[in-house]
Amino acid sequence: MKKRTAAIVLSAMMAAACVTGCGAKEAASTETKTEAAAQTEESRKEETTAEETKDADKEAADEVAAMIDAIYVQTRTEKTDEQCEQAKKGWDALTDAQKEMVEGEEADPDYFGRDTGDASKDDPRNQDEIGENELLVVSFGTSFNDSRVDDIKGIEDALQEAYPDWSVRRAFTAQIIINHVQARDGEKIDNVEQALDRAVANNVKNLLIQPTHLMHGAEYDELMETVEQYRDKFETVRVAEPLLGEVGEDASSINEDKKYVAEAVTAEAVKTAGYETLDEAEADGVAFVFMGHGTSHTAKVSYSQMQTQMNTLGYKNVFIGTVEGEPEETSCEAVIEAVSAAGYKKVILRPLMVVAGDHANNDMAGEDEDSWMSMFNASGKFDSVEAQIKGLGSIDAIKELYVAHTKAAINENQ
Repeated sequence: MKKRTAAIVLSAMMAAACVTGCGAKEAASTETKTEAAAQTEESRKEETTAEETKDADKEAADEVAAMIDAIYVQTRTEKTDEQCEQAKKGWDALTDAQKEMVEGEEADPDYFGRDTGDASKDDPRNQDEIGENELLVVSFGTSFNDSRVDDIKGIEDALQEAYPDWSVRRAFTAQIIINHVQARDGEKIDNVEQALDRAVANNVKNLLIQPTHLMHGAEYDELMETVEQYRDKFETVRVAEPLLGEVGEDASSINEDKKYVAEAVTAEAVKTAGYETLDEAEADGVAFVFMGHGTSHTAKVSYSQMQTQMNTLGYKNVFIGTVEGEPEETSCEAVIEAVSAAGYKKVILRPLMVVAGDHANNDMAGEDEDSWMSMFNASGKFDSVEAQIKGLGSIDAIKELYVAHTKAAINENQ
């Protein structure tokens, strides 16, 4: 009987121990599951917060991109000044991460973020108190501050020094660039209509316009159309020749202006490359490629004429190309083949443009695969490809040619 009682007690004790142990295990398991659930919920919240933050960042960036696209236009309106100011305020309010997300039809982080030099060194030349004689220097323009100072302001300064009796003022034909400079740097540059209205308001009697455009192309034609609307508001209106002078009939037509420019830009490129002469560079297997803009306008023959001029001068290792590939023989692919076929293994790229702006820095010397630098390297035909990022306006001889063109216009009909 005692044995049976003992067995019952032992069995009960074991059962109790089992219940206690199992309960502890179940409690521990429940606690672990609760902690895991809490961690999962916390992780889910963090992911949700991160997504919400990313969405908010993108929304803020998109708002600024839309503001930039709104001023990336060729037409000025009564809202333009306010839009430029709002776009800059919007950009300044973004975080660094948000700025990197700015992307629109034309907008990107470089619009406000790229350092192109000190705009305060420039002079927009939009002052009043002009006097009776105004020399209005009309350029396409550039948003690259260093180039605007070296090239456009350099030409304007040379003209003011040469003609102290004339008040030199500035106008750009590219409203897109005017808006960019105004929004980013707070510098206000007149477009052609604004500059002419300013001249009228200042009672200018004699208006002389010096275009810095390369040729009689689309920009020049648009300038002349605008000038015609103001011609009767002045006693005299004269327009000087653009850099390359008259266009000519075909690719074989050259003139003294084209000869002068060909010699000046080649001499500067050779000097910058560290050679004494062009022949010395040729002996070293070097070809110089001058990249213009290109155009569908009939004036595109000017580029072919410049190649004819280089050939006529005996510059065998000098080639003319264009960003737009118009004329066709000036496309990057065509120029690569021409340089390679001529046997040159070293290439030096330089802009055939008044300014060293977006085209020179990006289309010519940029890192993208479709830049001239990248395409020449990717061809595998050359041992080295270098770039000289300098505009024509920085060359003293080019400034002198503009001065000569202005002089010819001043002396017209005298």
